[in-house]
Amino acid sequence: MATLRQIPLSCSGHTRPVVHVDFSGITPDGYFLISACKDGKPMLRQGETGDWVGTFDGHKGAVWGATLNVEASRAATGAADFTAKVWDPISGDELHSFTHRHIVKAVHFSKDSGRLLTGSNEKKLRIFDLAKLEAEPMEIPAHSSNIRCAMWFSDDKKLISASDDKTISIWDVASGTEIKKITLDTGTISLDLSKGGDVCVVSHGRKISFYETESFELIKTFEAPCTINSASLHPDKGCFVAGGEDLKIYKFDYEDGKELESYKGHFGPVHCVRFSPDGELYASGSEDGTLRLWQTTLGKSYGLWKCIEPDEGGLDNCTGAEVVTPQVIEAES
Repeated sequence: MATLRQIPLSCSGHTRPVVHVDFSGITPDGYFLISACKDGKPMLRQGETGDWVGTFDGHKGAVWGATLNVEASRAATGAADFTAKVWDPISGDELHSFTHRHIVKAVHFSKDSGRLLTGSNEKKLRIFDLAKLEAEPMEIPAHSSNIRCAMWFSDDKKLISASDDKTISIWDVASGTEIKKITLDTGTISLDLSKGGDVCVVSHGRKISFYETESFELIKTFEAPCTINSASLHPDKGCFVAGGEDLKIYKFDYEDGKELESYKGHFGPVHCVRFSPDGELYASGSEDGTLRLWQTTLGKSYGLWKCIEPDEGGLDNCTGAEVVTPQVIEAES
């Protein structure tokens, strides 16, 4: 029986490590993908194909975080130039820049897109009202070390943040008070929320833990073959993907943690992985400066993936063409 071979779509254009990726929701024009990179040039792509749409040009340092709102009508980025910026993804225009006093590593829009959450090396969370751009933000002294990740959940009533101090904290937005703190045995690398927002995925050391978000009780923890930098749960919760220091992309069964697939497509540690909103693919970003798209179900024609007949050795090829990005790539204003 022939065996399918996974060949990812390779999205070129970045010149330094890709450290964060995020998808929009599904819009009338499909869905979109934004990538944060240490080259200071966050990029927007068409999500199903990886085709380059534009580059947000304006940061003067490495970009550590990038996000899109559900409708893909706004983008936000956080960078080493001590700013978080809000962008118009259609025109590429910078709409506003929020100054911080240290590196901004986390940015996330509220569900209604009316507020922007940031987390930085100041050890603080900030909430900016995008309808009152000149107003002072709400500030929450959140951790004793740098904040790596911060997200809204529970219909914008709560926040979750993760820090190098090996803690995860859950916050009440209305009062700015801490509801719960979870201390881990290793520094928290990344957070991700399931599509419905009811499960939080935590990557820490060689472990991948899952928490239900109502009371933030632990559901289960699996140990991976290497230090994991990022993990993401499929929208239907059938499987999850992860990537880390051994350069591989792993897919595991969510019920028992059994390894379903693993691929070595990158040439450096994997820094970030995310499932698309329809679950048909997942994106990965690496130290090697590339962004790659992987097919969830091998053998299914989707986007640029076209499956061809088995070769003479009996190996089916489910291939994707390389997505070429222009050498000079600046969004038009």
